Amino acid sequence: MPGPLDGIRVVDFTTMIAGPYGTMILADQGADVIKVEAPVNSDHARRAGYGQRHFSAAFVNNNRNKRSMAIDVKHSDGRKLLLKLVETADVFVQNFRPGVMQRLGIDYDDLREVNPRLIYLSMSGWGEQGPWAHKPVYDPIIQALSGLASVQGGSDDGRPRLIRTILPDKLTGITAAQAVTSALFARERTGKGQHVRLSMLDSIVAFMWSSDMGSQTFVGKEVDVAAAATFIDLIYETSTDYISVSVMTNDQWRNLCTAFNKPEWLDDERFRTPAGRDRFANERLELIQSVLKTETAEVWLERLEEAGVPCAPVLKRHEMIRHPQVEASGVVVELEHEHAGTLRQARNAARFEGTPTEMRHGAPHLGEHSRNLLEELGYSRTEQDQLVDSGVVASASET
Repeated sequence: MPGPLDGIRVVDFTTMIAGPYGTMILADQGADVIKVEAPVNSDHARRAGYGQRHFSAAFVNNNRNKRSMAIDVKHSDGRKLLLKLVETADVFVQNFRPGVMQRLGIDYDDLREVNPRLIYLSMSGWGEQGPWAHKPVYDPIIQALSGLASVQGGSDDGRPRLIRTILPDKLTGITAAQAVTSALFARERTGKGQHVRLSMLDSIVAFMWSSDMGSQTFVGKEVDVAAAATFIDLIYETSTDYISVSVMTNDQWRNLCTAFNKPEWLDDERFRTPAGRDRFANERLELIQSVLKTETAEVWLERLEEAGVPCAPVLKRHEMIRHPQVEASGVVVELEHEHAGTLRQARNAARFEGTPTEMRHGAPHLGEHSRNLLEELGYSRTEQDQLVDSGVVASASET
């Protein structure tokens, strides 16, 4: 049985990571995602970072299950072709700076004239309004301005630090996919399309508020300088490797003290309640660290697990993919890419019992499906040749 979005067509007019990752989620869930790129200045991710056989890891990991059509939309015939494609679509996703789509003549007002039921998602860095709306942006810039780097630094007095993964990009992609499905559901009830706007900045600010913005929550009682909850994180050294240990409840604290053979900690007034353990977190974590250094990671993980204390080894990337729990979940899979060879990737995280997702095919060459899509849109072979010969359309088989 096909995925839950089978029958939905998405025109993916995005580049880099945030947009392509969001549309790949939709593709994994069964949507027919058509990636539209310029014949010459294609998605930069095709050429970014490690790769082989003309495919970068960044591109194959964000563009599987899509078909590729290369169109020069700056050309009048290219714009007409895109509009014809949009007539057949349910969703159009773009992630260019505000004003670009209007200049190209393919903004929401243009496309809804040919398809009133269209869901049009605009992704941007800063949003459409404000003094920074037209500034260029990348992931670390959002981490800096949003306060995320300050949170990662531990306190407002500490040195801000970046999260060493492009969290704003990827979270914006996930938010985009969720927004598209919500808009499609609304269309089922109203019959109307709509323009959905989403920025990286808004995505991160909304994401942070649930746990990191307590100091700014109560109006009139804000805290100017947020202090660190602890000066030690929950990654501990043992005599061999690093492990993580985390206790929240009274039972877990009692079990940890038992596993450590430290009954005196249970009588320590500082640690008798969750509030006390939070207030004296630095002292508590320093004590835990001092004990964990006395034995190997293997010994402590066995003791703590037997005691019912949440714990885990700190794994490197090559270790993670072979951990028994990761293997049991089936989240990491291997598949054959027609051009790039054997790939290891993560499947779509959500598992649908009745409409399972699947990896139907790998990321496409630029223009790999141009001819097929032109045929689907009713273009004759002669008309196809004219578009290819004039450079309006690029076809992978002819480049």
